[in-house]
Amino acid sequence: MFEAHFQTFEEPEAGVALAARLAALREELVRRKLTGFVIPRADQQQNEYVAPSEERLAWVTGFTGSAGLAVVLSQEAALFVDGRYTIQAAKQIDAKAWAVESLIDPPPESWVLAHLKSGDRLGFDPWLHTFAATERLSAACAKAGAELVAVDSNPVDAVWQDRPQPPVAPVAIHGLQYAGVAEAEKLAQIKSEIEKLGADALVLSDSHAVAWTFNIRGADVAHTPLPLSYALVPKVGRPTVFIDHRKLSNLSRDHLEQSADVREPDALTPTLMALAKSGAAIALDNATAADALSRLISGGGGKPVRGSDPIALLKAVKNATEIKGTQTAHRRDAIALARFLAFIDREAGSGKLTEIDAVEALETFRRDTGALKDVSFPTISGTGPNGAIVHYRVTRKSNRRIARGDLLLIDSGAQYEDGTTDVTRTMAVGEPTEEMRDRFTRVLRGHIAIARAVFPDGTTGAQLDTLARQYLWAAGVDFEHGTGHGVGSYLSVHEGPARISKLGTTPLKRGMILSNEPGYYKTDGFGIRIENLELVVAANIEGAEKSMNAFETLTLAPIDRRLIDAAMLSKEELAWLNAYHARVRAEVGPALDEVTKAWLDQATVELT
Repeated sequence: MFEAHFQTFEEPEAGVALAARLAALREELVRRKLTGFVIPRADQQQNEYVAPSEERLAWVTGFTGSAGLAVVLSQEAALFVDGRYTIQAAKQIDAKAWAVESLIDPPPESWVLAHLKSGDRLGFDPWLHTFAATERLSAACAKAGAELVAVDSNPVDAVWQDRPQPPVAPVAIHGLQYAGVAEAEKLAQIKSEIEKLGADALVLSDSHAVAWTFNIRGADVAHTPLPLSYALVPKVGRPTVFIDHRKLSNLSRDHLEQSADVREPDALTPTLMALAKSGAAIALDNATAADALSRLISGGGGKPVRGSDPIALLKAVKNATEIKGTQTAHRRDAIALARFLAFIDREAGSGKLTEIDAVEALETFRRDTGALKDVSFPTISGTGPNGAIVHYRVTRKSNRRIARGDLLLIDSGAQYEDGTTDVTRTMAVGEPTEEMRDRFTRVLRGHIAIARAVFPDGTTGAQLDTLARQYLWAAGVDFEHGTGHGVGSYLSVHEGPARISKLGTTPLKRGMILSNEPGYYKTDGFGIRIENLELVVAANIEGAEKSMNAFETLTLAPIDRRLIDAAMLSKEELAWLNAYHARVRAEVGPALDEVTKAWLDQATVELT
């Protein structure tokens, strides 16, 4: 009845194979006269989702999370992950071969400093590390009396005998009915930003920036419609796009050539070198530009201008067409969500459904819209203790049956040509405990605090983050992830530069889309998260002396009333919840079949 087309549930590699791979890598390091090697979870552009050919970290360690780094020395090896992946990493790696360490505090450089000896040579691939990351590693090596060595070719690739080929998925044109702004206008904006930077040209090292600028999309990586590519935009003159020509049809080539020269990726190095020889100042994105690019420019006599990619902010502020598109996409997605939530409510209590069944059902309902291009990330479907693993990915081995008394946490999203969605709902299966209701209500209060926030221009995500945590803090608990991330327009579901977190320093601007997703996770017990997407809009406040902003909620899906302790809500919070449910009922109900509409009417009954 249900099936998944866009994600699999296969197990990580077996320990025996992983042990052999680690041994082979160490032999290769000896051959190259290296003491160790650094393996980031990264491709050349620091993408969140990478092609199978770039999954070096997973191939060596078995860890399949979206962020991490490994350091392999001759006798020791460490895998570094953040708080989202601590439990997952411990389950996936061989504890006898690997130590699991913090990716954030302390950072990997502390481990490197403690474990390297004078005279050691630590290798790294300069195409897989940013300039800032390289500087940190280099400083740690220098303190230890060791040397950081840039390799000409990656030693992991040398021992990865069945490494997949790089992707060559076809490029599609992202029409103006979705993009809203033509390439010429975007290039004019970019060139104005290059002028402000005091640079002669800008390297677009982020494929998202290339896709946005030239109104193209692709399918080179899972879940994000990226055509892996680079571009060089000069302050004066015609830009160049560097992309594998096998990805281009006559139509997509003609589209690109209307605004840029089109060359193969291997032309990037000589083109940059030629520009550098003229002494040009060339802007690079600190977040995505490989250290190798900085070395090419400096080595050729040019001046690398390192900083924030100006396109990231331009891309984050959605235009009127993109905003209308995402509103349409969310209403479409809401129909699939209502069908799914009604299905879970009917069937989960029987004890016959599993986490995988839930994933497959939700994807099927989304495919039934006729507009689904992909899921925007692998669906997180966790029940019972699996729900407490923040970025849990169900496999056939971990797949758990949904039982009465459990909570089911479903975090999912969809890619439609007119918008990208991301939504989390936590559902009670049977009767929830008082602890579950208390924690859920505290999470909900934080969610409502963000949704109702009113804030002046210039406010950052860090300034709002506390609003989401205050009721959890009052009970002595917290959650170890950000409250919200930016979301792209048929691009990455995790988009910078703005975010709602302790580290969110970018001011929020009207037109930005961010998630609102506080949570609570009881290890080996249950997980709770409530997530909607929010659009930054103007706040209409009579008599306001400042320009004020607010959030417009885009996501339309009921919040499980059975998990809410209404006595804990203020009048304002209760009013928000009832108004939200009334809106869901009004906007989604008319598009549903009678059975699902009856369920939705019941699920959104006013709470008193």
